[in-house]
Amino acid sequence: MDNDLLDLLDLLKSVDTPTVCNAIEVAEGRRGFNRFTRGTMLCSDPDGGAMVGYARTAKISALAPPTESADVIRARRMDYYRYMAEGPRPAVTVVEDADYPNAIGAYWGEINTTVHKGFGLSGALTNGVMRDLGDLPDGFPVVAGSIGPSHGYVHVKEIATPVKIFGLDIHPGDLVHADRHGALVIPDTVVPDLGQAIRKLLDTEQIVLGPAREPGFNFEKFEAAWAAFEKART
Repeated sequence: MDNDLLDLLDLLKSVDTPTVCNAIEVAEGRRGFNRFTRGTMLCSDPDGGAMVGYARTAKISALAPPTESADVIRARRMDYYRYMAEGPRPAVTVVEDADYPNAIGAYWGEINTTVHKGFGLSGALTNGVMRDLGDLPDGFPVVAGSIGPSHGYVHVKEIATPVKIFGLDIHPGDLVHADRHGALVIPDTVVPDLGQAIRKLLDTEQIVLGPAREPGFNFEKFEAAWAAFEKART
């Protein structure tokens, strides 16, 4: 992994998903970026910052007991953990609950999150359920669809396949950015320009934010700041 990519990954950890969405549009030179989640998601650590990494994907179910044999289910679960423990880092585990929107199985509790953090993963993104709030490990945020008390009949159904989380299609290896606002997939085409776009965006926002935070701000000062802001964006 080259230094430019490492610098970008560090920068991405320091900014939120709205900033990244806006910066992608700056890098693309147009509005209309749409590879982000829809609806309201829940975050286990709203103040913990963003998770950033390459997607390690799977699907689970918990509403009904598995129909396959116990040996098959156990072998697939071990294959799942082996898969999550391997692959490039940084990585984010992205797990679709096939029962959504009726998901009841809290796959993301104290034990499972601690195991995944131990594997070196940066966090978990799911349309499913989390639990054990207050006992989850620091530094491993979970962005989930709901909170619940039980694991139900949770079992792994698929490993390393495309998944859908709150309307967002995610493939294994996609670069994911997620926080308390939701999640997005960063297109490969913008990666070379994204760091510069983020820095430009943060700088141009201060053209308006700076005056707006000063005493005596009024419409005339806003009008001047906005004109400078629009000029800086072009």
